[in-house]
Amino acid sequence: MHADDFVLNAYSFASALSACAAEKDSKTGAQVHALVAKSPAHGNDVYIGSALLDMYAKCECPEAARKVFEAMPERNIVSWNSLITCYEQNGPVGEALVLFVTMMDAGFVPDEVTLASVMSACAGLAADREGRQVHARVLKSDRLREDMVLSNALVDMYAKCGRTWEARCVFDRMPSKSVVSETSLITGYARSANVEDAQAVFSQMVEKNVIAWNVLIAAYAQNGEEEEALRLFVRLKRESIWPTHYTYGNVLNACGNVADLQLGQQAHVHVLKEGFRFDFGPESDVFVGNSLVDMYLKTGSIDDGVKVFERMAARDNVSWNAMIVGHAQNGRARDALQLFERMLCSKESPDSVTMIGVLSACGHSGLVEEGRRYFRSMSEDHGITPSQDHYTCMVDLLGRAGHLKEVEELIKEMPMEPDSVLWASLLGSCRLHKNIEMGEWAAGKLFELDPENSGPYVLLSNMYAELGKWADVFRVRRSMKSRGVSKQPGCSWIEIGRQVSVFLARDNGHPCRNEIHDTLRIIQMQMSRASVDAEYADCMVNYSSEACG
Repeated sequence: MHADDFVLNAYSFASALSACAAEKDSKTGAQVHALVAKSPAHGNDVYIGSALLDMYAKCECPEAARKVFEAMPERNIVSWNSLITCYEQNGPVGEALVLFVTMMDAGFVPDEVTLASVMSACAGLAADREGRQVHARVLKSDRLREDMVLSNALVDMYAKCGRTWEARCVFDRMPSKSVVSETSLITGYARSANVEDAQAVFSQMVEKNVIAWNVLIAAYAQNGEEEEALRLFVRLKRESIWPTHYTYGNVLNACGNVADLQLGQQAHVHVLKEGFRFDFGPESDVFVGNSLVDMYLKTGSIDDGVKVFERMAARDNVSWNAMIVGHAQNGRARDALQLFERMLCSKESPDSVTMIGVLSACGHSGLVEEGRRYFRSMSEDHGITPSQDHYTCMVDLLGRAGHLKEVEELIKEMPMEPDSVLWASLLGSCRLHKNIEMGEWAAGKLFELDPENSGPYVLLSNMYAELGKWADVFRVRRSMKSRGVSKQPGCSWIEIGRQVSVFLARDNGHPCRNEIHDTLRIIQMQMSRASVDAEYADCMVNYSSEACG
């Protein structure tokens, strides 16, 4: 047979399109599409049309997929499912729900593939009302009710919508659990800060995948249980689970939160051993690089953080934010502002976190005029609407500088109600500048917002004491007592040999208290002796001077 006599059939086209979809090769797929369009026998074939839709969907080309769909003279359930899935995976996700309604209006009955895609769209949009409607449709069908894929999608949808109770109900009714549903439920609990229930589900998993490990490590790290996160990482390594960049990001975050530089350095070594690169070429991992920068700056090792940042082959908004906020928190305000200017020159757009770092830097250095300028530039130059945190930064900046009248005007102009953090900042500034009238205003707001917090009572009482208003001091203390508010004892801690010892005021619970008290008595005796010796030496000098005189 001559080559020119060879004719492509439907199977040939479908196979070629399937191969393009698998390789995400939209260029070759478009060429196959052109051949299909030239073929009178297959140009309007619904089977080939669905294959084209699937190819464009998997190549992340929703516009091309929509054009194919609109041009199809005939559609089947596969066609609708392909386009719905395309929008669910590539966006705009809302179009998947619109198309689902259009499909039902056209008389098509959704199957398990349709409903799974629609529930994933609901999860992505946190659209729990629409998700519940889809769930009702599933419950009405005996065939769909026990479907594993749909059950997994339901658990995931409810978990991502923050409805962990509903997610757990679906999960408990599943005849057989899967690692997918278990991981989704753990993720839901972690997002709602319910680490205890997340751990309970995790411990019952027969097959623990790295995603489940990562989610639980993140849950501990983000909810103040960093030590547990690090213990879990050690378990992961012992069980020969291959960690991902996300694993190390959360481990480094935990090290930064507890300000443990030594642990952070050990995690950095593990990152290098596992081959995660952030310093060159296509293997660079921005996520790991950002986590390292953040860890080093949080642990006070600024130079190491700068080294990682400067070596990063690619940087994003998070990279710059970590540097700017980190320098501001470590008292390097000028460096933070210089980094901000570098960020603008790099064409990276600042966000609300960036501006919090910039305004904090201005506050720490007393750069009032610069702070005002940056605050104005948020909406004028960068399209960022100031949030509660930005106003708090400005109150702190202006209050420290003594511009309390401007602070009052700013608070009255705020589009939202000030929170307790803002009022506490103002109260601190009032004490610094001895403005008792405004201090009483701020303290009164704090009494309303956080009545059991002893801080504002103590600050206001100290302000009165510094001004000699003892009657007001006793009045505040009586009010504090009558409301059952008690001052939290002072706390300090020290780390010796990887062991952290915590000390509270008037606390005798430390296991080494006797040795500590004995050592303190020895130090006191030595200090007293040194003081007596110093007085004796002064007396002898004076005596000698008088004798010589």
